[in-house]
Amino acid sequence: MIETREAISEKVVLIGIITQHQNEDKAKEYLDELDFLTVTAGGVPVKRFLQKLDKPNPKTFIGTGKLDEVKAYVESNNIGTAIFDDELSPAQLRNIERILDCKILDRTNLILDIFASRAQTSSAKTQVELAQYEYILPRLTRMWTHLDKQKGGIGMRGPGETEIETDRRIIRDKITLLKKKLATIDKQMAVQRKNRGKLVRVALVGYTNVGKSTLMNLISKSEVFAENKLFATLDTTVRKVVIQNIPFLLTDTVGFIRKLPTQLVESFKSTLDEVREADLLLHVVDISHPNFEDHIASVNKILDEIDSGNKPSVMIFNKIDAYTHETIEEDDLVSVKTKSHYTLEDWKKTWFNDLGKDVCFISAQEKNNINEFKELVYEKVLNIHTKIFPYNNFLY
Repeated sequence: MIETREAISEKVVLIGIITQHQNEDKAKEYLDELDFLTVTAGGVPVKRFLQKLDKPNPKTFIGTGKLDEVKAYVESNNIGTAIFDDELSPAQLRNIERILDCKILDRTNLILDIFASRAQTSSAKTQVELAQYEYILPRLTRMWTHLDKQKGGIGMRGPGETEIETDRRIIRDKITLLKKKLATIDKQMAVQRKNRGKLVRVALVGYTNVGKSTLMNLISKSEVFAENKLFATLDTTVRKVVIQNIPFLLTDTVGFIRKLPTQLVESFKSTLDEVREADLLLHVVDISHPNFEDHIASVNKILDEIDSGNKPSVMIFNKIDAYTHETIEEDDLVSVKTKSHYTLEDWKKTWFNDLGKDVCFISAQEKNNINEFKELVYEKVLNIHTKIFPYNNFLY
């Protein structure tokens, strides 16, 4: 497997851009998330750089003036790593690395690094390794910059080109082998799904770090790893759960994230198959997060991409114990009430109302409203069960 960076406390600068498609508030929010990703990977973010551009600079992502500013800060503060909030092209990586003379990562590389450190099972490790190789393949050239001065041409083929072509061949062969291995894993997991018997399948889905694993532990009495970090869970966990007299299979899946690398979506196909084959989705949302609506949209987008957007689903708003809102004094005639001032009751009067009965407000950590949650899941599972297995209804 490709070696990952050691989880040591590297000093890191974060770099993002403001564009016509990404305003300043959104850019800052993405950098907040990049900050969390960096901490999860073992880095220490010490400064952020933001630049307003019509579009990313094709050569250096940000403008040359801003890059010089970053360079000066990196040199004067002994910074070892610069992380960019978007995926960089091979040319951008090569140019930026030459100018800043430090380790350069982009959001995709950072997420792959976290996945590599979190993967536990053979399946997860294989999926991450495939994604890493597919990311590295078009970026091999920058690994041979020490041979840039070698001139090409007939009779002048330097060792750099030979080494790069050799490495490309090795990586392509490795990708082919990993894909074959994953195909075998897919078949094994498909057999496992068939062998689980005729039970309704329920999948927990949601943004990363919304509390899916905590909820899984609570209602299945299993010990699924859960902590307050991004991508705490990579490996799919399936447990048989019984609520009242209805048994069903509950699956905890990997958390989604905005700007999820396409390599991961593809390589984690076998994991996402658990979502595709589910009869009911429990979409868990961290309502205490100020941008939970964007998280919902990101999850729905990925569900649409894997043809699971139209499945029966229930919205589970978690972490109500941590929900806070701004207040407006009664004599304040200037301030305008915005979403940041909404109470939970205010939210329930918005688009939440369109969800009808397919919604629940809980705290998995504090075990608030768990009985209501179980009752809602019971009704949904029972309804699906009677449709799938009409001849077994007399049992219930």
